[in-house]
Amino acid sequence: MRIDLHTHSTVSDGTDSPAELVAAAARAGLDVVALTDHDTTAGWEPAIEALPSGLRLIPGAELSCVSVDTDGRYVSVHLLAYLFDPTSPAIVSEQLRLRGERRARLRSMAVRMADDGLPIDPDEVMGLLGPDAPAGRPHLAQALMRAGVVASVDEAFAGYLGNGRGYYLPRQDTPVEAAIDMIADAGGVTVLAHPFASSRGPTVTPRVIEALAARGLAGLEVDHPNHDVRTRAELRELAGGLDLLQTGSSDYHGTNKTIALGQETTDPEMLEALIARSSGATAAVDGAA
Repeated sequence: MRIDLHTHSTVSDGTDSPAELVAAAARAGLDVVALTDHDTTAGWEPAIEALPSGLRLIPGAELSCVSVDTDGRYVSVHLLAYLFDPTSPAIVSEQLRLRGERRARLRSMAVRMADDGLPIDPDEVMGLLGPDAPAGRPHLAQALMRAGVVASVDEAFAGYLGNGRGYYLPRQDTPVEAAIDMIADAGGVTVLAHPFASSRGPTVTPRVIEALAARGLAGLEVDHPNHDVRTRAELRELAGGLDLLQTGSSDYHGTNKTIALGQETTDPEMLEALIARSSGATAAVDGAA
């Protein structure tokens, strides 16, 4: 059984629509795929409607959070949330706040680029977003590609949009402890995404993960394209000592990243344990026979 628990569609910053994503997952030979768009569940319904026979969908989301280390350092973290009730008032309110802030941030970054003479039209960038799409830096990266300024999303982040680059603006993300509580209250399960992916920026420490496990965090995304062999071994040992689930995922974004669906996978026993830890507020969905 092949299981990929971290993918993105056009509802956030992927290039496949939800329907295209589940079709691509079936073609890739996956048995289970989780849709985890950033800070939104708007892709769940179209993915379920298009779900091919033989494919199981795990409804989820990737939540943008912030953690405070024991030394007072703020660290950006991403929290994968699965099988939660998307109508939970706390979650709806927080996702609405995040989407509004993301749009304001994206426009501000686009305006700064235009003011500096880059061929970016802020109105065009914002007009291409869907009504429920969480606006993010990949949308600006795509605009830079269309304008011929860069050849890839990675080049856009390296030169213009990455942390510490000239056009980066900070976000006001959800405290990770609050996000774990919100998802638990909504019947869901949380897994820390790519926790030691140092190529993305500063990462949390093992002591922080220990505290999050005590708070209710259910698992760690161990097998991820941004984790090398040594990092995976370290995370397996940490997860084992804290009785945390260990997942594997591609973090697929379509053509925005050179990563294939099913490039990393989750053990079936881990998936069953994850489902068992949810309250059933939202269930996995099987494609019609």
